[in-house]
Amino acid sequence: MSDPTPSPDWATRTADSIERVVTTVRDRTTRPLLVAGRAIVFGVLAAVVGVAAVVLLSIIIVRVLVILTDRAWLADLILGALFVIVGFVLLRLRRGAVQEAEAL
Repeated sequence: MSDPTPSPDWATRTADSIERVVTTVRDRTTRPLLVAGRAIVFGVLAAVVGVAAVVLLSIIIVRVLVILTDRAWLADLILGALFVIVGFVLLRLRRGAVQEAEAL
């Protein structure tokens, strides 16, 4: 027959087992959620700062062009043409990426 008295370190082994299980579950669930949450927060922050920077840069460019040309409509035309060119370039880059993705 087996000895009915438990070993003296059974409490320590049981506590270590529980701690190991809890740590494993936490590492597999909580850590990825924290990383995803941080990525979302930093992504939104970067987007807000980027939009603010583009708006402020556009205002500065319009002001400088108005000072240089003495005509507001010409400054608007130049900046509008610049935005159209940038838009066409970005659209062309997107089409290339979409075609490469469809090829895969």
